[in-house]
Amino acid sequence: MSVTVIVGMQWGDEGKGKVVDFLVKDADAVLRYQGGSNAGHTVVLKGKKYIFHLLPSGMLYPGKLCIIGDGVVVDLPLLVEEYDTLKREAVEVGDLRISELAHLVMPYHKILDELEERRRGEQKIGTTRRGIGPAYADKVSRVGIRVGDLLRPDLFEEKLKFVLDRKNEIITKIYGERPLDILEVRNLYLSYTDFIKDKICNTVYLVRSLIEEGKEVLLEGAQGTLLDITYGTYPYVTSSHPISGGACVGAGISPRDVNDVIGVLKAYNTRVGMGPFPTEMEEPLGSLIRERGGEFGATTGRPRRCGWLDAVMIKYSAKLNGVNKIALTKLDVLTGLEKIKVCVAYKVDGKITEEFTPFLEGVRPIYEEIDGWNEDITSARSLSDLPPEARRYVKLIEELVGCKIFFIGVGAGREEVILL
Repeated sequence: MSVTVIVGMQWGDEGKGKVVDFLVKDADAVLRYQGGSNAGHTVVLKGKKYIFHLLPSGMLYPGKLCIIGDGVVVDLPLLVEEYDTLKREAVEVGDLRISELAHLVMPYHKILDELEERRRGEQKIGTTRRGIGPAYADKVSRVGIRVGDLLRPDLFEEKLKFVLDRKNEIITKIYGERPLDILEVRNLYLSYTDFIKDKICNTVYLVRSLIEEGKEVLLEGAQGTLLDITYGTYPYVTSSHPISGGACVGAGISPRDVNDVIGVLKAYNTRVGMGPFPTEMEEPLGSLIRERGGEFGATTGRPRRCGWLDAVMIKYSAKLNGVNKIALTKLDVLTGLEKIKVCVAYKVDGKITEEFTPFLEGVRPIYEEIDGWNEDITSARSLSDLPPEARRYVKLIEELVGCKIFFIGVGAGREEVILL
């Protein structure tokens, strides 16, 4: 039996979709444990790009058990559209299951997300405006609506009326916008009953049975460690727990069930939206890396800010998650750079420290610089195929973080990987 948690070690967008897609071929099931449609996991198969927002990344394997766990917030209209599109394009897809305990993202969540961001002005957080934060807020406030409620139409309507009356007051009286019509919302969501009725289940029992049968289970996180609602660079964070501890809550398992924690690490750093970024590259280098790496949000299309690798951050992430091995992605993007920098310490208030702080305002990075390489590495399939400078970079990351790298992504394709 093996339960493996896959976490992002940076601000998300590390390439977790590629890693999960590569590993899931040997697994019996993959479960997405948190986040919502604000995620964008990209998988390239036979030159075609597939972007998953809610579907687990194993959906490109026909018949593979793919589970949306209890900790996810589900935008049901988007999920149905994503599933139907994938079936048209890929024909055969994974076997989807949805937790009855997962909360729904409702239309008023999206409206309030948009209105609140607009109201913040220059203080905006930079959310995807997909309603994720308001959905999690309602969950904590105990006025959320769950997927399982849709199979109980009377209960669903009663809950919807209770919460929508209050949301409409906020929408109309505070923001001066038009209210939502309860019948339109009710009819829209109940129209998806046929879609979910053969996919919904108690995933706690499902996952437990897989574990007891000795099956291989992957737990897939969205976003990254530094976007964790508690341990990330608050308030520029997501509304859930992408860290490995969140996997247990979002999948309904015990910490004792977890065997491995794989940290996914991009060979450089990126961040979407607002917030401090000590190792952010100056122009035109930032734009060059953005274009080479395709660093545009899979969900919003927003350009990602690019920077040098931050080893102080990565060590923090490795400790916080209990990472025991690393999947390094997009090493090929750095090809052609004369010099490569790695942040090895911070200067904070005139003092040098190797300890990460989520309070990054005013932090100055201290860099170690190594030579880059010019050779195309996309055809490399072993460590010895890499130029010496690229091997040195891989070794430096291992030394700084104190964790072995077992997987190196050298291109976008499923097969463009070095396994160590």
